[in-house]
Amino acid sequence: MPRPTDSEPPATERRSRPRVPRSNEWRTAITEIAPNRIAVRGYPVDEMMGRLSFSDAVYLILRGELPTPSVGRLFSAVLVSLIDHGVTPPSTLAARNVATSGAPLRASVASGVLGFGMYHGGDIETCMRFLGKALGRVREGARPADAAAEVVAECLRTDRPCPGFGHRIHTADPRAARLFQMAHELELEGEHVRMIREISRVLDARPDASSRALPVNVDGAIAAVSADLGFEPDLANALFIISRVPGLVAHSHEEREREKPMRQIDPKDHVYDGPPRRRLPESGK
Repeated sequence: MPRPTDSEPPATERRSRPRVPRSNEWRTAITEIAPNRIAVRGYPVDEMMGRLSFSDAVYLILRGELPTPSVGRLFSAVLVSLIDHGVTPPSTLAARNVATSGAPLRASVASGVLGFGMYHGGDIETCMRFLGKALGRVREGARPADAAAEVVAECLRTDRPCPGFGHRIHTADPRAARLFQMAHELELEGEHVRMIREISRVLDARPDASSRALPVNVDGAIAAVSADLGFEPDLANALFIISRVPGLVAHSHEEREREKPMRQIDPKDHVYDGPPRRRLPESGK
């Protein structure tokens, strides 16, 4: 077999090059399937198994590259932060209401996913665009504090809530505080986190702040840290979907296992009877 010249790559390299599609073919850069081979973004799945965490694999398939260790830790925390929020969210109630009818698990979970909307699950994208708007004014020359004051004033003037702020239960969302703490400790705090802090200071200075707290909620924290990690707003709500599906599965399964069929579900009547508060085991690190 003749040896390849400098202008002709080796046969193994030629085989690994992407084939040029014919005129009637379309392209995908996500997963390659061939006999006895599955590769996600170029990485064989069998090599990923046992070596990558699920959150690292999610990051890879969404972003196209593996996260660094620090980015992987923060991204994993983002996914964990949204895994569930009790029985009262509309999506959870939707899943349980379908489950009590005897519908299959897939239908119950699908109904929960369809329950995500602008006011439940959609705030991450909205807040990311909100922060981008403020940062756009900074790039035009405004001071960060002035840009924050301007975008807050626009919301208040039109009687719209500032996306990413306020919560119906929490006056200090512990998930948001933890994400900001991790972003700082891992040296991943960027312009979006700094801007959401500026906006928070503006909201805390409102005349009615003492009677109507508007803390940064988990959606706002995820919007800020995810934007600093390079996620685009169009992918933001996917993080909520990916994170919350395990919770919807758990609620749908529990409804079928523990409750009578065809019941009328009132979330105000529920009582928690699971394990008492406990601590995670030491990691040994």
